[in-house]
Amino acid sequence: MNLTFLDAGQLTARLDLERVVETPDGQGGVTVSHAVESSHWARIEPIMAELAELGHADRQSVTHRIWIRHAAGVEPGKRFRKGTRIFEILTAHDPDESGRYRLCRVREG
Repeated sequence: MNLTFLDAGQLTARLDLERVVETPDGQGGVTVSHAVESSHWARIEPIMAELAELGHADRQSVTHRIWIRHAAGVEPGKRFRKGTRIFEILTAHDPDESGRYRLCRVREG
């Protein structure tokens, strides 16, 4: 097995992991908000930016790789937040199956 080496000094971004919280609105629907689950030191690597037309407006989509120390509960459907920046988790896996890191592919938006 090829082990991934990541210098701990590269984990320089402090990110909050957030989960979706649905609260009944009293009329049969729900109000969606997010609650902080945990905080992680991370390395953020930009991967790609693309421009797509949505209706009559252009929309930019930026994807990143986010590396963190292994943690349970980091999965698609949740998101990371760094200040006003939000990173939606698309995939999360253990890159070398050693249980040391989680590598997430995310979309900023």
